[in-house]
Amino acid sequence: MSDLLFAWVGMADLKGPLEDSEAGSGPIAQAVLWRDFDEVHLLGNLPEESTAVYAAWLRGKARGKVIVHEALLSGPTRFGEIYERASAVVAGVIEGRRDGRLTFHLSPGTPAMAAVWIILGKTRFPAELIESSRDHGVRVADVPFDISADFLPDLLRAPDREVERLAAGLPPESPAFADILHRSKVMDEVILLARRVAPRTVPVLIEGESGTGKELLARAIHEAGPRRDGPFVAVNCGAIPENLIESELFGHKKGAFTGAGADRAGHFRAADGGTLFLDEAGELPPPAQVKLLRVLQEGEIVPVGESRPVRADVRIIAATNRNLLARVASGDFRSDLFYRLAVAVIPLPPLRERPGDVGLLIDRLLEKINRESAGEPGHEDKKLTASARNLLLHHSWPGNVRELTNTLLRAAIWTAGPRIGAEDVRRALLDSPGARAETVLDRPMGEGFNLSDLLADVARHYLRRALDEAGGNKTRAAELTGLPSYQTLTNWLRKYGIDSGI
Repeated sequence: MSDLLFAWVGMADLKGPLEDSEAGSGPIAQAVLWRDFDEVHLLGNLPEESTAVYAAWLRGKARGKVIVHEALLSGPTRFGEIYERASAVVAGVIEGRRDGRLTFHLSPGTPAMAAVWIILGKTRFPAELIESSRDHGVRVADVPFDISADFLPDLLRAPDREVERLAAGLPPESPAFADILHRSKVMDEVILLARRVAPRTVPVLIEGESGTGKELLARAIHEAGPRRDGPFVAVNCGAIPENLIESELFGHKKGAFTGAGADRAGHFRAADGGTLFLDEAGELPPPAQVKLLRVLQEGEIVPVGESRPVRADVRIIAATNRNLLARVASGDFRSDLFYRLAVAVIPLPPLRERPGDVGLLIDRLLEKINRESAGEPGHEDKKLTASARNLLLHHSWPGNVRELTNTLLRAAIWTAGPRIGAEDVRRALLDSPGARAETVLDRPMGEGFNLSDLLADVARHYLRRALDEAGGNKTRAAELTGLPSYQTLTNWLRKYGIDSGI
């Protein structure tokens, strides 16, 4: 097995020929004296003449070959360029080889170069990592964690993502999916499913709670598919009266019924050549389910008042916030329609099950609110205080992304100054049935979770309630909270920063 060393040539290495001692010969020379590498691959970003002189000197110390690769950069700290040059060199060297042990030297060059070696060594090109110094010599670098590609900046991930896409047979990424902000693993899996089904024309069923972004995902599937140049028509099935469902979906002829004063094309014909998004399909009443099933089976519609069928060239994407299988079991939803719609099923997780996504969404949504409000009289860009941000991160968001968006908008509107504080966020949050128990007991742990802050929030809530219900009487408030005395209550109020006049 060939032993291959890769390293950037640094300024300390160029001093090696001048000092020429084992301790002072520079990091790369220390490494070749430490181990007999079969090949030493030098990446050169420094002046070509200086690198050539250094390589000639190093060949007198190394047992194996010393090979120089020109890897010019516009700057020694440009991660993207460093990643591209280093990846290209390593890939070119190992191409066609069946074996070869890779070693990346972290010490020569800039910290950015070392960081990229760690990324490559932990992801794309598994390698041993070494470091060296005058005092300690050469040693294997202790990197006790794997750097997950999920958390690499997009710039650094791009080459690996392309390799993964081609290996998985995925279509090129569509800009539409970039609008679905996330960094969680569970949402990566959702996007992967959506990208796999997008190029096809089969029906898709998206399942998820209200406010999770089902229509946004449906639009992304449409725009990444072969019907992207056709229309995307969204229909809220739960908002259509039962007696108008046939007319709304399939259209009608003028005079077909009382009130039909003009021809109506209907949603199916409006979506011809494109995608029809049936939101909240689980709300369709039984008669409408029968009519929709017939259209899916026959591929044609009959407008109200017409006798001849019309071809319906549409792709169906349905969405529901209900468990349709449970509704099938209860007899409220037709099983044959369910299986027509559920060819490809994509479960969209609630926000509380998307670790890491809330912070990202908070930043982007507040940025959008500031941008869209810029022209309004008296507008000031809003920023969140640390305590306000923590409060948002701790909330369970039963209304999901829609609730988060509206909460930030309310907080921005109701806050007079440029900084949104914790109290501003509390005013903007809306209580919902059963939300309080969920907020305390079922919060996702991870980003932003802090048990001390959670317990403090609970204490402040009940202390304020007790003072309010006791009309400011501390003795009575102490009794309501189960505290032993007036003085103990006073200590708690002081500890949690509550004005006793509240």
